[in-house]
Amino acid sequence: MRALLATSIGVTCATALTLPLAAPAPAAPVPARVAQAPSATPVEPAGSTQSLPLRPLDDTSSRATGTPSESMRPGSEQGLKRRGSHRFSLVGVVWDDADAELHGTVQVRTRMAGTTSWTGWQSLETHNIDHAADAGSPERESGTVRGSTAPLWVGDSDGVEVRVRSESSGPRSGDDEDTAALPAGLRVELVSPGDDPEEPRADVTPAPGTATPATAPKPGTVPESATAGIAAAESSAVNADLAPLGATLIPALSKEESEEQAVVGAAAKPYVGPRPGIVTRKGWGADESLRERTFAYTSTVKAAFVHHSATGNNYTCAQAPSVLRGIYRYHVKSSGWRDIGYNFAIDKCGNIYEGRAGGVTKAVLGAHTLGFNTNSMGIAVLGTYSSKTPPAAAVTAIAKLTAWKLGLFGRNPKGKVTLVSGGSGKYAKGAKAKLNVISGHRDGFATECPGIRLYNKLGTVRTSSAKLQGR
Repeated sequence: MRALLATSIGVTCATALTLPLAAPAPAAPVPARVAQAPSATPVEPAGSTQSLPLRPLDDTSSRATGTPSESMRPGSEQGLKRRGSHRFSLVGVVWDDADAELHGTVQVRTRMAGTTSWTGWQSLETHNIDHAADAGSPERESGTVRGSTAPLWVGDSDGVEVRVRSESSGPRSGDDEDTAALPAGLRVELVSPGDDPEEPRADVTPAPGTATPATAPKPGTVPESATAGIAAAESSAVNADLAPLGATLIPALSKEESEEQAVVGAAAKPYVGPRPGIVTRKGWGADESLRERTFAYTSTVKAAFVHHSATGNNYTCAQAPSVLRGIYRYHVKSSGWRDIGYNFAIDKCGNIYEGRAGGVTKAVLGAHTLGFNTNSMGIAVLGTYSSKTPPAAAVTAIAKLTAWKLGLFGRNPKGKVTLVSGGSGKYAKGAKAKLNVISGHRDGFATECPGIRLYNKLGTVRTSSAKLQGR
């Protein structure tokens, strides 16, 4: 990808950094290095993923689930019969070829954990190819990327049933109507986000003569927990100028304080909004051992693309960190991405979360808007806003975040910008697209995202964001 940068990060609490208006000079990807590991042992949430293959559904299974009993076209329907499972809270469907689209419907039913109660059928968003790394980028060409639906948050569950139908599948008729083939290698992914993170526990030095546990690492080796701790320290170190190492929250600043930290031209007025409070990756419990160790950057941030996560609205604000951990694990372990795709996330209560690792003030390269990930950032509002109006708190949070982050890069939230497409369903590769500095995902790709109800709020967001910048 153009302007791809990856840097090594040295962990030190004493480092004093200045907020950048652009990413550092290009450098070859190298593993981040840590000067000193934290003295406390952090307890990270342990999530899991169950990956179950889907099979052709016969007429018997269709009748058993209440679907039409007429014969279906061969190969037009696959799924998973009702079955129990280990507990999970988020579900999605993946397939082998990332370039193959699923033309049809994907529906799931789940059983609430510890009960015999099953939900009704719920639909997953199948047109998810537009939320991805750009074609030709190292992330896209890694060989690990798979096609996927958007994930759906279903809450604590221990049973699942799945049906996937091709676009023209249905009862047979005398017509030889073409049926879109379903992608190969369909699997349902049942994701457990793990428990919420606990406070770090201080290491306890054993008394003299105490036996060493049998699980202790051998001399000269690095235990797995230490490796995970190093990755967490690297993720935190890139924000060391904003909050202490290991902080769970980057505190809010006033407009004056934010402008003092921003780097601007000698005679330029700093149009930077007040920095909002941001929950760090440590704060929402990201398992840093999942992601790639290096950080990838683009040259600058010219635009912000607003998304909805399409994970449904059946979550509480207290559950938002779990939803985020589920999306993160689904993006990395199930979809094969290097990290969570979005640069930031916002819940229905207006809480703002750090997304892809690399530093909240930096131009971190995301995987959120196919064709326009270069020189942009992606903000996902957790939920689905096609028919539901987004909460005012979430809309306000978008304005606050963009006023600050776009201000660091000298962007006017009410302005226009020209971006060069890397290839999308709306703009051919190399085409120049004139877009709003704050755009919806659908402005860069032929998609329903971020939902018409959220999209219709972006005019208000632009006005509020510019006002917060002092324009």
